[in-house]
Amino acid sequence: MSLDSVPKELRNLRACLLCSMVKTFDQFELDGCDNCEQLLGYRNNAAMIQECTSSSFDGIISMVSPLDSWVAKWQHVRDCVPGIYAVSVSGRLPDTIVQELEGRGVRYIPRDRRQQS
Repeated sequence: MSLDSVPKELRNLRACLLCSMVKTFDQFELDGCDNCEQLLGYRNNAAMIQECTSSSFDGIISMVSPLDSWVAKWQHVRDCVPGIYAVSVSGRLPDTIVQELEGRGVRYIPRDRRQQS
């Protein structure tokens, strides 16, 4: 796991609404999302970070070896890079972005456990 993706502080943490990776706002702006940068383009895009990440999330998981982890499978992050992930992220991606992702063959799985019944 690259230490660059680990949050440097506990303030201003946000979680990606697509993959649930947790970073500071500044880390998303500087480096983007280690999993979703090609799809969402967070780097140097504060508006996209505000729209597609959430500061409201529950729990964190440190994922070191996603392919070997049943937690990674349960959280739908087996194909993601090692890093810090939220258990549940409040909010949803905007419909326009979901449609764009679907057009690119990417299935969006909402990370908000409270919305599931």
